[in-house]
Amino acid sequence: MEAGNLTRVSEFLLLGLSEEPELQPVLFGLFLSMYLTTVLGNLLIILAVSSDSHLHTPMYFFLSNLSLVDICFTSTTIPKMLVNIQTQSKAITYEACITQMYFFILFVGLDIFLLTVMAYDRFVAICHPLKYMVIMNPRLCGLLVMVSWIISVLNSLLQCLMVLRLSFCTALEIPHFFCEFNQMVQLACSDTFVENIVIYFSALLLGGGPLAGILYSYSKIVSCIRAIPAAQGKYKAFSTCASHLSVVSLFYGTSLGVYLSSAGTHSSQSSATASVMYTVVTPMLNPFIYSLRNKDIKGALKRLLSYSALCPHCLS
Repeated sequence: MEAGNLTRVSEFLLLGLSEEPELQPVLFGLFLSMYLTTVLGNLLIILAVSSDSHLHTPMYFFLSNLSLVDICFTSTTIPKMLVNIQTQSKAITYEACITQMYFFILFVGLDIFLLTVMAYDRFVAICHPLKYMVIMNPRLCGLLVMVSWIISVLNSLLQCLMVLRLSFCTALEIPHFFCEFNQMVQLACSDTFVENIVIYFSALLLGGGPLAGILYSYSKIVSCIRAIPAAQGKYKAFSTCASHLSVVSLFYGTSLGVYLSSAGTHSSQSSATASVMYTVVTPMLNPFIYSLRNKDIKGALKRLLSYSALCPHCLS
């Protein structure tokens, strides 16, 4: 490809999940309701944890951070998708696309690291209960969250800088509902060898590494639970990590399923549809999983809602 044929693009076209006109109102209503449910559910978790002094513990500190990240996670993609459906426009500017990709990668990384940190928290709580408050002190909790942010920011910045190096030609249609790094690399006219190396290295280091940490933590947790003599003690120990295990299984199960299925079918459209599971459905279900399986959260939510009902102006 000659250098003269490579031009600086001004915008891309997000093809979305479907190009059928009759499906657009259905998609708009469905994703709007899912987005509002995600924001409201995770916001309630944050308010419940911050308003109840009984929940000012490492476990719920990490949970409130996860809820905040989930709100930001869905807010990077769904609002733009809803605007495009409403205005019947598929366009997204080059700058907006890079910005969306940056924050998407950032919050995906934060989700992964926070789930890993929460697995470590459950490992300490179950395997070293007498030392829990000493090990999981506020300084360590803050440090773990800060390190998660730093690594995620650097990883996101690196991947966006890789895309900024690329040159694009005429095929500017992204068969997705947001600007995904893989799709951007596939659209490039210039050599993408370095970018593909970055993709695989990031997936191995920032995907496989935390997953290995989670699996190791739960292998130790299972060993500790098996050593508990009483059945009631085993159930109580397992119930403290059941919600987190459900969220981890949902997030990793859906995200791995997306990439394995897309690699097998080589269909960008099917990959975009499957991506809805971990980008929209999982953040929406997280508050329900934690509130339904956790009596402390349910109690805090009841107190929060009854307080707001008795004093509607107190929370404003």
